[in-house]
Formats: sequence, structure tokens, C-alpha cells
Amino acid sequence: MRLRGLYAVTPEASDAVEKVRLALEGGVALLQYRRKRRDLAEARAVAALARRHGVPLIVNDDVELALELDANGVHLGRDDGDLRAARRRLGGRILGASCYDDPELARRPVEAGADYVAFGSVFASTTKPTAVRASLALFATRLGVPLCAIGGITLENAPRVLGAGADLLAVVSDLFDAPDIRARAAQYQGLFA
Repeated sequence: MRLRGLYAVTPEASDAVEKVRLALEGGVALLQYRRKRRDLAEARAVAALARRHGVPLIVNDDVELALELDANGVHLGRDDGDLRAARRRLGGRILGASCYDDPELARRPVEAGADYVAFGSVFASTTKPTAVRASLALFATRLGVPLCAIGGITLENAPRVLGAGADLLAVVSDLFDAPDIRARAAQYQGLFA
């Protein structure tokens, strides 16, 4: 599986399932289900949509939920569990890891079997306003896995991030708060054509 393109991260919204449907219709390479509190009905609905559209579903911070949903993978942050143990439990599923602003921190997940690493917040983020800022120079780091940019990504600044070397653009607000989510997803995917 080639990990390149728009990586949609679900919003914390009451109408998240409908917004996800629109984004999937517009074109998404990967979809991450992220919720602070577990909502199994919503997670199942999102998983069903992802399957229907043939888009890999990644669950944020919860290996158990990923396995329960038969998701395509999981994404773990620094404090979300042991990557080697997650790799063993996930088998051939996708494993992603947050590496914030630290290229050395990125090497450990790759050694533990991560399939991609994420750097960010690349720009100021409304979703995580206190997140550490990651330099675009990090995307010149060659780790042998795809590099994901997250944090404050917009259609306007995305070309700079791609030009710096990012393979995946993880987007929440600029996608799911857009007046036309379907069209915005298509615009992002068009950047990878």
C-alpha cells in the first residue's frame, strides 16, 4: 500500500459521520478516526464508510478499538503505548507514530516497525493550539518510511509542505470546516496528481 495523499483526521463534531462521508466522496488516501472519548457506534459507522470507499482506516491511540473494528491500522503518540507491542498485535496492519519536532524520536518508531511517522504541528493549529512547532526542514529527513505533516495544514500552505518532502498531509479543520467538504478533499488530492 502506497501511503501518499490526503490523510483526513475526523473532527470532534456531532455530525462527524456525515462530514466523513463527504470527504471520502471527494477523495482521501487515509482516514484516521480520532475521538477523545470512545464512541463505538460512531466508530463503526466511520469504519463502514471507509470500507465502502476503499479507504484505509487508522484508529488514533487505541489498538484495541482498531482490532475490534478490523481497521487497517493504528496511530500512536509518544504516550500511547509501546510501538513494538503494537506492531506485534497489529501484524501486517499499518502502524503510524507521532514524532512531533524530533527527527531522532522518529528513528525509534521506524526501528520498532512503524509504517509512517508524523511531524507537527507544522503550522499553528486550532485543533491543538499548544502543540510544539515542527520545522519544514524535518521533511528532508530520510527514514525509509513515508513522512506525514500535521498541524495547521491548509490548501494554501500545503504546496510548501509537499515541496519540503511530506508524503501525507493530515488535515482536520481546513477539510471538515470547509463550506464544501467534498470539493475541498478533491482539491487536496489534486495536489498529489
